[in-house]
Amino acid sequence: MLLLLFLSLLCSHFYSTSSAHCTTITATKTFQKCMTLPTQQASMAWTFHSHNATLDLCFFGTFISPSGWVGWGINPSSPEMTGTRALVAFPDPNSGQLVLLPYILDPTVKLQKTQLLSRPLDIHLISSSATLYGGKLATIHNGATIQIYATLKLEANKTKIHYVWNRGLYVQGYSPTIHPTSSNDLSSIATIDVLFGSESEAVQHDINIRRLKIAHAVINAAAWGVLLPIGAVVARYMRHIQAVGPAWFYGHAGVQLFAFSLGSAGFGIGIRLGELSPGVVYGLHRKLGFAAFCLGALQTLALLFRPKSTNKFRKYWKSYHHFVGYACVVLGVVNVFQGFEVMGEGNSYAKLGYCLSLSTLLGICIALEVNSWVLFCRKSKEEKMKREGILIGGSDKGSGFLN
Repeated sequence: MLLLLFLSLLCSHFYSTSSAHCTTITATKTFQKCMTLPTQQASMAWTFHSHNATLDLCFFGTFISPSGWVGWGINPSSPEMTGTRALVAFPDPNSGQLVLLPYILDPTVKLQKTQLLSRPLDIHLISSSATLYGGKLATIHNGATIQIYATLKLEANKTKIHYVWNRGLYVQGYSPTIHPTSSNDLSSIATIDVLFGSESEAVQHDINIRRLKIAHAVINAAAWGVLLPIGAVVARYMRHIQAVGPAWFYGHAGVQLFAFSLGSAGFGIGIRLGELSPGVVYGLHRKLGFAAFCLGALQTLALLFRPKSTNKFRKYWKSYHHFVGYACVVLGVVNVFQGFEVMGEGNSYAKLGYCLSLSTLLGICIALEVNSWVLFCRKSKEEKMKREGILIGGSDKGSGFLN
């Protein structure tokens, strides 16, 4: 029940965060098509007028800071940030009102050698504007939704555009600072065919990566973060119950083997994600994952070399088994928390649900530990009383024989 509750919270959260609302109706315009963008809960709506190659569009984004910025742009040559012609909205540092300024992202901006300065775009931009969701009374805050409108003229017979969007924490004067560098922020790029509205290979690639990330997160959190600790709890507290017999061993081995098999699948998905995202590297998360997987593999192989209880090497094997097992559990749990940070879910309900599940399991362990110590102390006291009774009885019999 604990595992099912956690998985339902995790899946529902990732599903809600990966799918943003897409609409064609705004307060000022109605568009023909819309598309949910693969990152940052962003979306766009547009109408393409084929008779004059004019594109009306609206970008829907959210602020991550009251003093932050939100922007989108078009790269005329390639699907990357460098070379993008962007429109960026942020609060005016003097008046606090929302402003929308044009910027060209040249290579010096990417290397952070110079500040990003506003300058006219060299594309045929007919008009542009920005409004906050909620009208004139709306204020810029963390989570505030913005709509950036633009009308531009495309080149003849060129309906595929490289679309780039992002958001940042603050603005220095009228210069937006660098955006966060999580995987979502680094992959906020899509190539869209505005004539047919079909998802291009780039968008589909991002969606596939997002699905793999969700599968990787759910499987590994369940395997390394929940099932593996449960298997350790079964071994520690059930083997002392005489009524259970050898069932504790089969329960422990079954849970751990299932957890390792499930975790191996999640580990494989992680390897595949690394191949699909060559420019995105999470050193600590990857190292912890490899370490946990290697320890789990060693534990599994150790079952094949488990000595009999009468073997003199059995005590060394048990020490090795306990050390490697607990190390694997600790690394798995730590890496689950690291995974939440990697996915940008450090303050999410999914992490809260996992913490509640782990806290419940920890509470059960504390209760079982206290119960074990109570039973141990009671048993020790009974054995001591028996020993004292035998000694007293033996001394009485001895004195009678001598008399």
